[in-house]
Amino acid sequence: MPSHSSQARYHLPGLFEFYDLYKVFLSLWREKRDWFYPWCEIASIYGAPSDCLWGGGRTGSGDADAEMVLALLSEFGISGRLTFSNSLLKSEHLSDKKCNDLCRKFSRRGKARNGVIVHSDLLCDYIQKNYQDLYLVSSTTKVLTDFSDFEKELKRPEFDFVVPDFRLNKNLGRLAGLSWEQKDKVEFLCNECCDFSCKSRKKCYESVSLKNLGEEANHKCTSADAAGGYRFSRAMKNPAFIGLHDILECYLPMGFSNFKIEGRGLGSAVVLEFLLYYLTKNEHQLEVREAIYLDSMLDLF
Repeated sequence: MPSHSSQARYHLPGLFEFYDLYKVFLSLWREKRDWFYPWCEIASIYGAPSDCLWGGGRTGSGDADAEMVLALLSEFGISGRLTFSNSLLKSEHLSDKKCNDLCRKFSRRGKARNGVIVHSDLLCDYIQKNYQDLYLVSSTTKVLTDFSDFEKELKRPEFDFVVPDFRLNKNLGRLAGLSWEQKDKVEFLCNECCDFSCKSRKKCYESVSLKNLGEEANHKCTSADAAGGYRFSRAMKNPAFIGLHDILECYLPMGFSNFKIEGRGLGSAVVLEFLLYYLTKNEHQLEVREAIYLDSMLDLF
């Protein structure tokens, strides 16, 4: 248990991609709350449907209906975040009908306020002007690896949350020196699998932005582990990995409470493993896994 009353607030992946998984899991979360850690909560679920011009970070693949997604979020009082972190947007892209329609729908007030994850300052200004009910999150796709740049981002009043590059996760000395207000805005990316020494992370994100704009992207990841794809076991060995012990013994006592779990595009079975590891008590993980696997409506593979 953490040494004080702070809650770990998780921000989960695949709002549109894993709708069916979350529909089952959230019912378990509500009905079997004693199966899950009492010191954590599900604060938001983030993502974007397929073919979103404003999309970034990962190429969206979800096809769940927005109204169904919003109804699920409202039922459980969870914030929904549109991942619109395209870094290469131009003014002519701001009129995109699909993305504007999604912003209008998510602007409706439910039990929890919804938000947008952004990279582009152009889009940030546009959403502030046209969709004032949506809060803004500064995307990790900005690759803020310099702590001074990260501090500047935290001081920007337009952002409710800022997700630094994962390589700042263990800069505990500088993190401890942040104000309480700044700590409330920090959202750590916990389970990144990318090579800690990667020099082309920004180019990788830009290639996704190009694809979402319908343009050709030629960037190829040069990491030695790229061919193997994402492995949670490998992410756990990453120098920046934030595990349960870190959250309980380090980050919560320091005053940090927001933790982002990546996983868009990885598949429901992998995301389930994140939900088991970060939210589910050890003695109940098998029961949760069985309940999910035996649900006839789900195809996890």
